Amino acid sequence: MDTRQPASSRLQGVAFDFEPRYRPLLRLLGVRPETAQVVVGAQVLRVRFGLWWLETTLDNVTDVTLTGPFRAIKAIGPHLSLADRGVTFGTTTRAGVCLTFREPVGALAGRRWLRHPGATLTVQDPSGFAQLVRVRAGLDLREG
Repeated sequence: MDTRQPASSRLQGVAFDFEPRYRPLLRLLGVRPETAQVVVGAQVLRVRFGLWWLETTLDNVTDVTLTGPFRAIKAIGPHLSLADRGVTFGTTTRAGVCLTFREPVGALAGRRWLRHPGATLTVQDPSGFAQLVRVRAGLDLREG
């Protein structure tokens, strides 16, 4: 009997894309490569960003969109969008992936009273990450 897990059920770690010029600022916030990672499982998405974290089931993801480039003031570090309450965990201005959630999730503060309808993550290989999430969330495979 084959006891290996199918590829679609394995945990897959995805690193953030740390732009060198922002590393000192991010380090002050406690965000370093060893404290920032996205993990995609068969049914769950977990994001750690220094002191902050986000976790949701993949069936809560309704859309995945490639986005960027960004202005540093809006993208570097943990950010709350005042326009739509979305959260950004940003380490670069180059590119990111925006995830939209069916049910908003907690991430920044007061996990019960401040919930986010979306999250933008500046990971390495945004296209590959977007495709991974689309496949595991059961979404279509269109480029976003």
